[in-house]
Amino acid sequence: MNSELRVIISGGGTGGHIFPAVSIANAVKRLEPDAKILFIGAEGRMEMQRVPAAGYEIKGLPIRGFLRPLWKPGNIGVAVDYLKSKMMAKKILRQFKPQVAVGVGGYASSAALGAANSLGIPTLLQEQNSYAGLANKTLASKASKICVAYEGMERFFPAAKIMLTGNPVRQQLLETTVSHDEAVRSFGLDPAKKLVLIVGGSLGARTLNESVLGHLDEIRNSRVQFLWQTGKYYSSEISSRMKGKEMPNLVITDFISDMGTAYKAADLVVSRAGAGSISEFCLLGKPVILVPSPNVAEDHQTKNAMALVRKDAALLVRDADAPQSLLPLAVSTVADAGRLKSLSDNILTMALPDSADIIAREVIKLARQGK
Repeated sequence: MNSELRVIISGGGTGGHIFPAVSIANAVKRLEPDAKILFIGAEGRMEMQRVPAAGYEIKGLPIRGFLRPLWKPGNIGVAVDYLKSKMMAKKILRQFKPQVAVGVGGYASSAALGAANSLGIPTLLQEQNSYAGLANKTLASKASKICVAYEGMERFFPAAKIMLTGNPVRQQLLETTVSHDEAVRSFGLDPAKKLVLIVGGSLGARTLNESVLGHLDEIRNSRVQFLWQTGKYYSSEISSRMKGKEMPNLVITDFISDMGTAYKAADLVVSRAGAGSISEFCLLGKPVILVPSPNVAEDHQTKNAMALVRKDAALLVRDADAPQSLLPLAVSTVADAGRLKSLSDNILTMALPDSADIIAREVIKLARQGK
């Protein structure tokens, strides 16, 4: 009998799905160096670049999301692509012969894990958010194990299958050895002054950017420094709007590749409330002001944020209020050492370390049980 471990990992669409998927794969490889891992993603989505860049093979399916409202004629084509994707996934699984399939959410996982279920392959789901995604909710009844990052997920999943593991995070964030002062200097700023990091994800967040642009005088006149990741999507527009403005305490960049150093430099972070980002703030003990995106399914970012706010582990500013109140709150909060310490202490209590290794051990256990 072949003892080689073979694992399928499927899902993606956003960094929030892809980072955990790659972290789980890396953890499986650490525990079982000879394991064979194959990803299944959605054609044209972010995972088709990010996964190969992390060193793994990926197969793409022509799957895409349903249009809203559901009665739109275009959904006939979406349904046809789903059926085609499920047939393709079955073929991939028959050829690869995995002992276990892992779903992290996103379009592709619904087809790939649906195919795994129909072939009798054990499945494990990883749900990043406090409000479960549609793919995972649909797949839950046939899953062997469901790994979650928040308490109270029994309202979405069978309680007996749930395991509270937390979200795997980018390992390099935890391995940053640079000191706070060195980190601040690396961005050309002064370690003696407080630093606020404003980050809206790799593409950026218009609300966060407008919140900065509307308070440039306040930023210039404050004793606080700002490191502002605008996102590549908004980069050229912001460059033209900032032309001729002298802002010695504001560093503007479209993308920060070394987030470990950026987090080390920051005394306070301003961010959207994606599940992956929140897990990173918890592990690093970062004081944070969360501005949940209103443009996500079931308003799940607000639910993610409220899980922290209820424990006084983060501050929340609603998207509609941010252009007026976000910057003044950031300036006052970062100047309050006691408030920063309590936010840091409280968010650290919510950290669930070693998530990737815990999930990887469950993946391996399921694979071995199926033999």
